Amino acid sequence: MADLSLLQEDLQEDADGFGVDACSSESDVVVVPSALDFVSQDEMLTPLGRLDKYAASDNVFNRQMVARSLLDTLREVCDDERDCIAVLERISRLADDSEPTVRAELMEQVPHIALFCQENRPAIPYAFSKYLLPIVVRYLADQNNQVRKTSQAALLALLEQELIERFDVETKVCPVLVGLTAPDSTDDVKTEAVAIMCRMAPMVGKDITERLILPRFCEMCCDCRMFHVRKVCAANFGDICSVVGQQATEEMLLPRFFQLCSDNVWGVRKACAECFMAVSCATCQEIRRTKLSALFINLISDPSRWVRQAAFQSLGPFISTFANPSSSGQYFKEESKSSEDASVEDKNRTRDQEAPEDVQIRPEDAPAEPAAGPPRVELEGTLKDGTENPRRPPGEAAALVGSSVLCAWSSEPPQEAAGDEKDRKPGHGRSASRLEEPGLLDQEYNSFHFWRTPLPEIDLDMELGQGSGSPLGPEGPGAAPQVSVPGSASLTMATRKELEELIENLEPHVDDPDVRAQVDVLAAALRASSLDACDEPGEAARRSPVQDEPAAGELPGCGLSHEASVPLISDAVEDVDSALCYMRHDPDLGSDGGFSPDEERRPRVQDVVPQALLDQYLSMTDPSRAQTVDTEIAKHCAYSLPGVALTLGRQNWHCLRETYETLASDMQWKVRRTLAFSIHELAVILGDQLTAADLVPIFNGFLKDLDEVRIGVLKHLHDFLKLLHVDKRREYLYQLQEFLVTDNSRNWRFRAELAEQLILLLELYSPRDVYDYLRPIALSLCADKVSSVRWISYKLVSEMVRKLHRAAPPSFGVDLIHELVENFGRCPRWSGRQAFVFVCQTVIEDDCLPMDQFALHLMPHLLTLANDRVPNVRVLLAKTLRQTLLEKEYFSASASCHQEAVEQTIVALQMDRDSDVKYFASTHPAGTRISEDALSTASSTY
Repeated sequence: MADLSLLQEDLQEDADGFGVDACSSESDVVVVPSALDFVSQDEMLTPLGRLDKYAASDNVFNRQMVARSLLDTLREVCDDERDCIAVLERISRLADDSEPTVRAELMEQVPHIALFCQENRPAIPYAFSKYLLPIVVRYLADQNNQVRKTSQAALLALLEQELIERFDVETKVCPVLVGLTAPDSTDDVKTEAVAIMCRMAPMVGKDITERLILPRFCEMCCDCRMFHVRKVCAANFGDICSVVGQQATEEMLLPRFFQLCSDNVWGVRKACAECFMAVSCATCQEIRRTKLSALFINLISDPSRWVRQAAFQSLGPFISTFANPSSSGQYFKEESKSSEDASVEDKNRTRDQEAPEDVQIRPEDAPAEPAAGPPRVELEGTLKDGTENPRRPPGEAAALVGSSVLCAWSSEPPQEAAGDEKDRKPGHGRSASRLEEPGLLDQEYNSFHFWRTPLPEIDLDMELGQGSGSPLGPEGPGAAPQVSVPGSASLTMATRKELEELIENLEPHVDDPDVRAQVDVLAAALRASSLDACDEPGEAARRSPVQDEPAAGELPGCGLSHEASVPLISDAVEDVDSALCYMRHDPDLGSDGGFSPDEERRPRVQDVVPQALLDQYLSMTDPSRAQTVDTEIAKHCAYSLPGVALTLGRQNWHCLRETYETLASDMQWKVRRTLAFSIHELAVILGDQLTAADLVPIFNGFLKDLDEVRIGVLKHLHDFLKLLHVDKRREYLYQLQEFLVTDNSRNWRFRAELAEQLILLLELYSPRDVYDYLRPIALSLCADKVSSVRWISYKLVSEMVRKLHRAAPPSFGVDLIHELVENFGRCPRWSGRQAFVFVCQTVIEDDCLPMDQFALHLMPHLLTLANDRVPNVRVLLAKTLRQTLLEKEYFSASASCHQEAVEQTIVALQMDRDSDVKYFASTHPAGTRISEDALSTASSTY
């Protein structure tokens, strides 16, 4: 009763509000108006009247309803421009509502209203700029957090849909955001303003960002009072760099980025590590190698575990930014080019070479100062015997020597100076007389021994000297000087001395795992230099007396230039890498793509990325990293490994092979699963020889792994097998049957993926292999318990029928059709007979067989199912005949015995005792897709 009295009081108040007398003057009977009376009164009002009525209500929910219905009101009055303007003016008044929920509701509707105004721009010009945009901008500084959040979301939505004019962005939006980042703003408002500025930068473009946003962004990066602002700047640093471009990034943003990376708050440093790749992409190669690499090493060695974790996750992506498209081109194999053509092309290219054209300096790799290091040199590498070898892109066979090595000019033959020929400066080349000597041109410019270090076991100097009959040194005092080999006595001793000093400087910090890794690398380099020192007496004895004298053009002060201070760890390792880069060999020299024992023992040194970064990446497989950094660090290493391999190139695969094998045998199945999903991409990068030698064994291991790992191999089975040679590819025909066996029989998606891959594999195998190996698997999948697997298998069988029918002779196709008739068309189970109808339907829809062949081999057995005792089979048959078969011109246009048989069968189905059979045999349901309808029937038989 109390509830009723309260309801009566509420109705009484509502009645008073509507001008209804609650008590009659003649009696005391209470008159309670009904809800229908209220509705009728609202219907009598105009849209503007209803808007004014509820906008002035004291009930908050009524005002919320007004804000929610503004778009509908605009649509009702869109024909009258004055009414539209009146609605927009009421929106401005509603924006001053004191209730935050009403303001938030209004802001959620602004993007929709703005889109409506844009579509009706001729009727209500400048409506958004005059009435709506000021509300959005004003709410950015609202006191309520919910209102600010909705206004920020609305602003981004408007910018994304390009509903704000460029002039309004410059004059109304950006000044307000910049003002909100002033020192007197509250902490939350300042942080949100910086975040919204960073997020809108990609939408407003480079010009506005550089003029209006970038200066304040740089100031906010140095906000000493609030680390939240610096953290937001660090998190969005990559986006700003990608918008403003390389010049602004290097001049204005990089100094701020260095400060953020050394911030006192670990959250700021972690945000810098997460966006490191984007920042690196906006800088040049020189800054990336000299400055960002050392900065990243500091983040990897950060005291905070969270910073190290984020840095290691970004390490692989950061290394990928060192990739050079010209040197990491994906040349897999050129089957169309014969060995004879390759040899002729090599001879022509050698004959046409000239010295000035052979030396090419890449602008992106050229140093800013001559003393900073010699330029890269490009030359295309080919095999000596002219066998099939993909043409190397420019720069792939070149090595970059470190800045601490200054080469001296000498008269050594080019065979000994192969590793340092690239250190020669333009203008100091061989004289024209030497290049024009007959027979000597081929010796000097043969790519096999000109740009590669000779094998230490072979005395190429003596052999070539005997073969030419004359010494290879200069013939007179006027001859041009030659490049000296970097393995000279002075250089080796200086290198060993430098290595020993670096190791001594690092020994006090050997407790740090990162420093220990650097010491191991330096120790390996020291051992390598010791081996070179052992060979120096023999080489010194073989040198001519002319070589011991300084040449006329020799540069003064040759040797190693030591800096006054001890360099950083990253700089030291990079210098060691550069000084020893002549030890690098090309893994593609061997005919079988394998590696000799000497190559297996060589240090993992390359010249594409700073060696310190690569060493840190290789250490991600260390078990101690999982304990001190992140338990998922091996997974991150596996995830980014294809990108790192593409950056290094196939010539440096020896640096990653051991790491890849370690990851492939990792105890965590998630790590192996990651590799399984990307092994086909890695095969494209490495080429057919390295794939057969290193990836095929791991691929075979994945085939026997858990289902979670096998699915990664299965999803890209076709992509991987097509990269193998035909003989190697046929070996996997015997293993395809194993995919039918899974750890969990309910894992039907595994079998569905197998069916999809088999459709793609049909093009890789001969008709005989398809019939002998793939046919049993396809027929087994057609009888699967799950309808989704069966439906994909029908497509597989129909494509198999197409391939075998087109083969010569077509006996395989005829045998497959007979097997379909025996196993499915005459199957004792009705699901098998239904599967036969599905296969016939797919064959007709995809034109897998000519209609005359279909009428000869399949249609007689299909029509016999009109008398099947199971209605589901007859229903599907009626659909197939009516909706698929009769749509073909062969049966609709020509009067033949086959057409007559089809019409008789349809007439019989139209008189069937089942109503569904009659329906589908008599009519052609409109708007029903045949495949969807058939699939629904298949699903009903699960």
